[in-house]
Amino acid sequence: MAKKQFKAESKRLLDMMINSIYTHKEIFLRELISNASDAIDKLAYRALTDENVGLSRSDFAIWLTLDKDGRTITIEDNGIGMTREELETNLGTIAKSGSLKFKQELAQSEGDKGDVDVIGQFGVGFYSAFMVADKVTVTTRAYGSEEAWKWESAGADGYTVTEAAKTSAGTKIVLHIKDNAEGEDYDQFLSQYKLQALVKKYSDYVRFPIKMAMEKSRQMEKPADAGDDWKGGWESYTEIETLNSMVPLWQRQKSEITAETAAEFYQSKFGDMEAPLSHITANVEGAVTYKALLFIPAHAPFDLYTREYKGGLQLYSSGVLIMDKCPELVPEWFRFIPGVVDTQDVSLNISREMLQHTRQLEVIRNNLDKKIRAELLKIQKDRPEDYARFWREFGLLLKYSALGSYGANKESLRDLLMFATTHESGLTALKAYVERMPEDQQYIYYAAAEDASQAGKLPQSERILAKGYEILCVQNSEDELLLQILGQQEGKPFKSVNDDDALPQTEEEKAAAEKQAEDSKGLLDFVKETLGDKVFAVRTSGKLVSQPVCMTTEGPITLEMEKYFRQQKLISGMDVSNGMTAQRVLELNPNAPAFAALQRAYENDREKAARYAHVLYYQSLLIAGLPLEDPAAYAQLVCSLME
Repeated sequence: MAKKQFKAESKRLLDMMINSIYTHKEIFLRELISNASDAIDKLAYRALTDENVGLSRSDFAIWLTLDKDGRTITIEDNGIGMTREELETNLGTIAKSGSLKFKQELAQSEGDKGDVDVIGQFGVGFYSAFMVADKVTVTTRAYGSEEAWKWESAGADGYTVTEAAKTSAGTKIVLHIKDNAEGEDYDQFLSQYKLQALVKKYSDYVRFPIKMAMEKSRQMEKPADAGDDWKGGWESYTEIETLNSMVPLWQRQKSEITAETAAEFYQSKFGDMEAPLSHITANVEGAVTYKALLFIPAHAPFDLYTREYKGGLQLYSSGVLIMDKCPELVPEWFRFIPGVVDTQDVSLNISREMLQHTRQLEVIRNNLDKKIRAELLKIQKDRPEDYARFWREFGLLLKYSALGSYGANKESLRDLLMFATTHESGLTALKAYVERMPEDQQYIYYAAAEDASQAGKLPQSERILAKGYEILCVQNSEDELLLQILGQQEGKPFKSVNDDDALPQTEEEKAAAEKQAEDSKGLLDFVKETLGDKVFAVRTSGKLVSQPVCMTTEGPITLEMEKYFRQQKLISGMDVSNGMTAQRVLELNPNAPAFAALQRAYENDREKAARYAHVLYYQSLLIAGLPLEDPAAYAQLVCSLME
């Protein structure tokens, strides 16, 4: 029979596909197995109403046969098969999909309620075979027909269709694998273990068994009549194996997915030595239908905070792996969540590896975002120790996500955020803080410190704690900025313990403070002159109770920001502050004995008063966790006062 030519546009498409569209050649097996599954689906559906089919669901299978010497791989099914017309229509015109037509006809007959799930809908997957094969032969016989036909092609040059012999309905595809070329290893596909691995990776959940005769070896048994000189040996044998598990865990009822079975699946599939903190199931029917099984890991991947890290869920279509990591299925702040999503409703482009950004993806992502947040909040409430562990591992990512894009996502993450606290819990969510607030407390208080213990010991914190109020600890400039972006929690604004109005004052208290500042003006001017540019201002303080001194700031740059700028300069060698530093304010407690001593020295011994001023300045730096410019000078100064 004369060779037929592909249509011009099909020829160009085939040539492009062979050479460029598919980036991973190994997906050819996934595509051909998917086509075989489609063909079986069609006949299995017909068997429901046509007793002449003579096959039950357990009779259907897909067979793989490897001939290493002949360099062939055969994929055979006992599905619906194709007539000559269907063969030429489906394989002679690329993107002419018989599966899509079948699904459309079924939907019409069932009033859009047909539940047959057909994987291949674009009619291009078959041609991925030419990425690894220099010749493809398809022998097929349609159910109900006495005729069989053979389609054969060596690529874009064309194809032939001839009469053939086949005893039963179904399709057999034989691929003649290319010889190795420079930079291309085609021999790998002639390994039975490679084919087994590809089935496990891409087609493990195809619902019909994928069978293959596996060559194995075993130690020979010693014959009963063998003498003492029998040396034994190994013998080869063939064993038929089913390569796929067929029923994925996420297809089961929620009640069947226990913590133990979920953990076993997670550790096996995602290669984690440790069980997850929790698992999440979803079985959604509606505008978008999908099933999902997600996991909250107990620890962060080692490269989570690097540019190389790639997150995302595994995307399946009817049990066939489409993408190993699909980032579009989860928001950026949950990119560390592993899991699987299986849906029929995602539109795929020609390569089946690149997803179009469709409304369906957005719906799934938004739903899963809510499910993950709900599960994390449940852990936060019922298992606080587990949530504290989760926060240690992933809290930094959530904080940066809330900070990003000028706080565009802050409301999605607000309730998940945690802060160190002077409360006995040691770590708190903002909602829990508000629930513990006394009725008369107007603000959510915070202090900058390395940890909550230090925050509670700051001189500025003493009066807040004395009122029975809790203080959050902001441990870096990002925490402080995060509170500024959040603005408030349930109507309660955030307030630094450094603020003069942190605790509301009566008119009498304000008047007394103003009089104290006026009476001490000469002393304060002296201390400022003595310290010079080391401080921006010197003031009497209304914040201090028993402590004599503290260091605060005026203006937009806080001490924590200054520490951050200094740290970045040490790391990168660059001054990211653009020369900006905090305007330091030395605050003195006018009721402290040290202030009285300073006042006496100012009146009687200005040189001694100057040394007192420097000592108080250095003490304020130490309390604030700031470095001393000259530790030796400070030590010498203290010793001089002991003489």
